[in-house]
Amino acid sequence: MFLEALGSAILGLALAWAAAYRLPHRLPARRLVLGTGIAGGLFGAFLTHTTLESVGFLPVMLGAVAVSAASVSLLLRPAGRLSRHSATV
Repeated sequence: MFLEALGSAILGLALAWAAAYRLPHRLPARRLVLGTGIAGGLFGAFLTHTTLESVGFLPVMLGAVAVSAASVSLLLRPAGRLSRHSATV
C-alpha cells in the first residue's frame, strides 16, 4: 500500500510537471498545478484501491493517472481571448 501511495504521488507530480512545462500560459501558478497533480494522484489511487480492492498495482496506478489528469485539466484556461461582439453592431 505504501508503494501505491508513493507511486501515485510520483505519477501525479510527473503528469502535473509535464502539463506545467508544456502549457505555462494556460495554467495558474506552478505550485498550484504540482499540488493538484499530487493530490489527484493520491485520491485516484485511494479511489481505485477502494473500489477494485486488491486487484494489483497497475490498475491502481492507471486510476491515479486518470484522476490526476482530470484534476489538472480543471485548471486550464482558454487559449485565446474571447471577443464579445454585440449583435446590434
